[in-house]
Amino acid sequence: MTTNMQLAPSTGAPQPAPSTDAVPQPKQRGRGRAAVDVLVRTITPVVLALLAGALVLLMLGKDPLQFYGDIVYYGLAGNGWQNSMIAMAPLLLIALGLIIAFRGKLWNLGYNGQYLLGAAIVAGFGPDILVSFPLAIGIPLLAIMAIVVGAAWTIIPALLKAKYGTNEIITTLMMSFIGVSVTNILVKGPFQDASVAVPQTRELPFDGMLPYIPGTKVHIGFIIAILMVLAFHFILKRTSFGLRLDVFGASTKSAKHVGIDARRMTIVIFVLSGAMIALAAAIDIMGLWGYLRTNWNPAYGDKILPFVFLARLNPLASIPLVAFYAVLATGGTIAAQASNLSVDFLLVIVALILMFMTIIEYIGMKRDLGQSYLPQGLRQSLRLGSVGRKKQ
Repeated sequence: MTTNMQLAPSTGAPQPAPSTDAVPQPKQRGRGRAAVDVLVRTITPVVLALLAGALVLLMLGKDPLQFYGDIVYYGLAGNGWQNSMIAMAPLLLIALGLIIAFRGKLWNLGYNGQYLLGAAIVAGFGPDILVSFPLAIGIPLLAIMAIVVGAAWTIIPALLKAKYGTNEIITTLMMSFIGVSVTNILVKGPFQDASVAVPQTRELPFDGMLPYIPGTKVHIGFIIAILMVLAFHFILKRTSFGLRLDVFGASTKSAKHVGIDARRMTIVIFVLSGAMIALAAAIDIMGLWGYLRTNWNPAYGDKILPFVFLARLNPLASIPLVAFYAVLATGGTIAAQASNLSVDFLLVIVALILMFMTIIEYIGMKRDLGQSYLPQGLRQSLRLGSVGRKKQ
């Protein structure tokens, strides 16, 4: 039997392995060691930030142990744990919205505008809807209205990104600025409660708020948030949509080669992200605040952003990290007042976490690639200094 295949003549000499100098290859590790490495990279920035915060407190003449002890006490003791759980509800959904976008390498930074518009819709229409419809209809209806508005507010950045490749950081920030302004216009205009001096919406009827979990003062928004996180964790890990999302996030060119419609995926990701963020606003208004004031902006997205990255864009891993921040925010507010500190000191801790996370991730990335983590100029200076000492 003959064949058309012709083999190259063997020379007897071993063939050199393909060079990998051009592209550094990450070191291979066992699953257990990799898990430990991820855990260390997650915990270390938080520990370093708390230590750096302690040094700042000492310079301000405050007792760090007392301050951190008060955070834990007021965040967990008494009703503190319930207040922390209430705070977790919107934070988890905002984190989920960011995770969905970031896994697709779409940087939706318009979360403040999406959140506030969702809050304005619920607070503005809520008093009438909750009176006109049974709660079983009124509450879901308001949530759906918020979701639609939040999703719609991402359409322009999504279309610009999908069709023209416009930088979504710029467009989402632009839409966020517009959204915040539109919210204030609505609160000062058609949604304003004329009976109150400070511009705000009418309050939702007390019996129209989200019901409590039996035996607690925690509204069911917490359960809704947990269920949404678990549902999307399953979707992202176990379904074809999650696989397509990860492929799209890794490379849009690869996504096109395997038949993924990149434009459609861009729009879907943005819509889901904005919907989750607006749902967070709906739960926050119907579960906690009951109304919306002008110029109010909790900026939850800015505060939760470092913890989204610490969670490695994993919805399940975001739960304990969001819980940590909820305790920090709930207990830290009271602890700061007790220590005569500005509440903004908590933002310093969050900023320190972000800074240390960036440094540790940079060092870890260089180590994984087998490269020095020192800047090239400093590395050359140290090498020259070492050579000079040897000559002496």
